[in-house]
Amino acid sequence: MSDRLLRVNAYTTLDLVDGRARGHEFEADAPGVVNVTAPREDPEHVTLAVELDGTAIDPLPAHADEIDLSPAQARTLADALASTADRVEAAQNNDDDDDSL
Repeated sequence: MSDRLLRVNAYTTLDLVDGRARGHEFEADAPGVVNVTAPREDPEHVTLAVELDGTAIDPLPAHADEIDLSPAQARTLADALASTADRVEAAQNNDDDDDSL
């Protein structure tokens, strides 16, 4: 990803994800970065940041979206991700079982 705004290093949460940007007049797939951080000193929030490769999305200038979450909001999001991942994984396992019949 060229012209990256988020710093990507060995500690980046997810440094290559399949992403999609949607607008009223467009939809484009692009590789992206997802990172979860908190300030090093006296953290008061968790930051969730997402950046898609701007070179793959003509209608948008390079940008990163960030959301500051309270610890409770971060845990709610983590729980929702875990339960949804469990549901998707179970469905995939059922598909695998059906293929073996």
